[in-house]
Amino acid sequence: MRPETLTCRVGAGLSGAAEAARAAADAARQAREALGGAGADLACLFLSPDHLDDAEDALEAVHGELEPESLIGCVAQGVLGRDRELEEGPGAAVWAAGLPGSRIETFSAVAFGTDEGVAVGGVPPLDDADLVLLLADPFTFPASAFLAELNAVEGEVPVVGGLAAASAEPGAQALFHDEEVLVDGAVGAVVRGARVRTVVSQGCAPVGTDSVITNAEENVVLELAGRPALERLRSELGSLTAEQQQLAARGGILAGLVIDENRSEYRRGDYLMRGLVGADEDSGALAIGEAVRVGQTLRFHVRDARSADEDLRENLAHVLDGESAAGALLFTCNGRGTNMFPEPDHDAQAFAEALGGDALAGFFCAGEIGPVGGKPFLHGFTATAAIFLES
Repeated sequence: MRPETLTCRVGAGLSGAAEAARAAADAARQAREALGGAGADLACLFLSPDHLDDAEDALEAVHGELEPESLIGCVAQGVLGRDRELEEGPGAAVWAAGLPGSRIETFSAVAFGTDEGVAVGGVPPLDDADLVLLLADPFTFPASAFLAELNAVEGEVPVVGGLAAASAEPGAQALFHDEEVLVDGAVGAVVRGARVRTVVSQGCAPVGTDSVITNAEENVVLELAGRPALERLRSELGSLTAEQQQLAARGGILAGLVIDENRSEYRRGDYLMRGLVGADEDSGALAIGEAVRVGQTLRFHVRDARSADEDLRENLAHVLDGESAAGALLFTCNGRGTNMFPEPDHDAQAFAEALGGDALAGFFCAGEIGPVGGKPFLHGFTATAAIFLES
């Protein structure tokens, strides 16, 4: 019998053992000990590519240690747990939570062709969900199109997760759904009855000022505040400080699009970051990696390690706002880690400090999923997370 309590309990473990079953068992044992030996309502298993061939053994080991009611997971480029990140080499991370009073429904989803294009099957109703975890194979699941359809049909759905790529080539994947190992599609969990906060840190610093899009077609911004978009961009770049110009030269310029306009002022987390994908000298138009609309607010941003650090810590403080967290699931870009920061374990340590504990696990993604303005999107160079509050 599990002890009845209204407090959410979370534990996590990380192992770099070379043998898959041992690594998974060690990580699961750490998670179970952090739970005080209690059972887990929801568990997650994340494995490095070194353990792909023995994924079934690793999954069996986690079930043997934790006996979770529900489980999802994947093999990814790298894993993280507690306050450490294993970007290379063998690794297994296990996350386990006791969520009293909650309802959890796991699922596996597949994409298939239709006369109209691609459809997705296997996703349950998401109404009234407090959290939807989604782990997808980037080669066989159209995550971006799925999220766009979700935004059009469902409105605000708190989807968090990432694209799990064991390698840069298709066909080398393992996704975990309860006791099954799948090789394509997506897996997920719908959580109801839990207090969860979502974090999306896109790692950017704003430059210049907000401008309203006054002329646009699809993903092409023709005019900003009544001026050709390219002219406006050059004006903004000319007003940057020397330090900001250096950041722009190193990390490039991004377009930040406000998704929810119903605010008196906009902070970092209100912008959806998209890259500039083209410019036309003759018309002064800018093409960006997202459809835009007339009346939408746009602000240019720059990205570097310092702005990414500031953005993450600011977002964590804002989301927690003095609340006590039981633990978190973190999905961070494979372009972050030591590819972005001078020291290892940056994101994991920032979360551990903010949470006041090490009940954290996750993986390095080929694309991160999280909500901006209440709507989920697929991101890049981003850290997204689901933080479970204690009660």
